[in-house]
Amino acid sequence: MNCFKIANIKSVKSVTIAIATTLLAQAAGIALPTWQSLVPSAIALPGQRPDEVLDWIKTNPVLRPESGERLLIRKSDTPARRFQFQASVLIPGLAEVRGEPNVIRSEQIKFFDIINGVTKSRLEESLRSIYGPEIMRDYATAKVVYAYPTAEMLARSQAKNASPILRALQGELRQGKKYAYWVELLQNGKGSANSGQITVFELESLPKLNLELSNR
Repeated sequence: MNCFKIANIKSVKSVTIAIATTLLAQAAGIALPTWQSLVPSAIALPGQRPDEVLDWIKTNPVLRPESGERLLIRKSDTPARRFQFQASVLIPGLAEVRGEPNVIRSEQIKFFDIINGVTKSRLEESLRSIYGPEIMRDYATAKVVYAYPTAEMLARSQAKNASPILRALQGELRQGKKYAYWVELLQNGKGSANSGQITVFELESLPKLNLELSNR
């Protein structure tokens, strides 16, 4: 795959074009260069109305929705490598709508990559490139309130009728000052992961998801 070499950037216009290649560059395992800091701070996040989030998605230089795409964005260069961004009115975990139904409650970044694999750092770099430095700082300083698999979760995975996926899940919940974050990787049994997601959601939904994950 093209390594998307970026050099001699001389204008804001060229920076924008370079940022637009970020998602596929990450698929090739390339670290985001310093010009990612030029991505504007996020202006549409959980807690806002769908039309506000939709306007932000349309102008986000990384997401770049295709014609007809609204709150769900999909990108893929091959069937083995896919990216998805989705803003949803649903609370993370078991589907549930609380309070005002016409409000975005969560936004999820998801990768599937059989060729290069998916790592936590790759998900974090995607968070930075899409939302900008302010949200990345909130994530980086967030407190880990739950991490798995726990010993109890592994014990349950040995049960006769337990799903084999249970023992392959690795993740954590983080509580920031502005938002909560859910990071999860699905291990492939070879010491790496081929899929993963990072979700930004409202702090008030953190206890619900914490309980659901701890009871899996």
